Amino acid sequence: MSLHYPHPEIPAPAETREVAPGVYWVRMPLPFQLDHINLWLLRDGSGWVIVDTGFADEATRASWKAILAGLDGPVNRLVVTHFHPDHMGLATWLQAETGAALWTTTGEFLTAHAVWQEIGGHGARFMVEQFRQHGLDAERLAKFEKRGSGYTKAVPDLPQHYNRIMGGESLAIGGRDWRVMVGHGHSPEHAALYCRELGVLISGDMLLPRISTNISVFAVTPDADALGWFLASLDVMAEELPEETLVLPSHGLPFTGIRARVEALHAHHEERLHALEQECEAPKSAAGLLATLFPRALDTHQTMFAMGEAIAHLNHLEQAGRLSRHIDAAGVIRFSRATRGTTPAH
Repeated sequence: MSLHYPHPEIPAPAETREVAPGVYWVRMPLPFQLDHINLWLLRDGSGWVIVDTGFADEATRASWKAILAGLDGPVNRLVVTHFHPDHMGLATWLQAETGAALWTTTGEFLTAHAVWQEIGGHGARFMVEQFRQHGLDAERLAKFEKRGSGYTKAVPDLPQHYNRIMGGESLAIGGRDWRVMVGHGHSPEHAALYCRELGVLISGDMLLPRISTNISVFAVTPDADALGWFLASLDVMAEELPEETLVLPSHGLPFTGIRARVEALHAHHEERLHALEQECEAPKSAAGLLATLFPRALDTHQTMFAMGEAIAHLNHLEQAGRLSRHIDAAGVIRFSRATRGTTPAH
């Protein structure tokens, strides 16, 4: 089954468009190659619930001011799917504008603060050392050192209090139950929301229609199998949700066809895994394999995501017993095809 796009027309700036009863689509700009994010307004009795907040820039603030001015009731709560800047960026600002409390998972709330404060293995200095260990050259490492952490620029402030949501529980919104579906791999404890009555999944970044969300391994968890976690999370969605579910992603158009999309993502990542495996007949570092995954010029911002994604795929191959790793004389981690009988290190 191919994907179907029942709402092909994109909302205009500051427009709210109903895509299911009581569910409204808002589209905000992003200052990146990926130039937009979808946010959602849910009718909640006489008020509203906002799902995700957008990037902290003046264009997004202006759009929100126009939207808030047109609402016919208060904002009762803010739900944030995960800590990334295009989702958490304006949480504090929207709290001040609306008086609404934040609802998110503990993993996302605490990670946001750790990244913001650059503590506990999070932050630019840890990332630079991780990339050095994975073979990135001195010139590009220097650019990361000069750039520093971009999180505090993109998220000027963070809420100091939140209401915890957990996988499997339901949020009562507008007289309907929205089940929290926690996913892993893209972020620590990403919360998607599923309403069986409406047949709607607000998927956040876990399930996108045309691109694969970034799956990275970060310095704080250097041996993580983030790709394995991600694919397992997608499998749960494909197994538990009806195929006709309307998926509301953070990027791209609303769509139906969950199983077809999950199968396509499995195939996409297996193709990339196979390509890396073939390149590792001789020992290779993650940096040395960037061109295999991303055969184009990368700026500093793109290189950060590309390195994280390369490490994620290599870790997955190692833990599946398809590659082995060793550290060379220069202290660089290198991966090579596993010989028969080799067992994963982790």
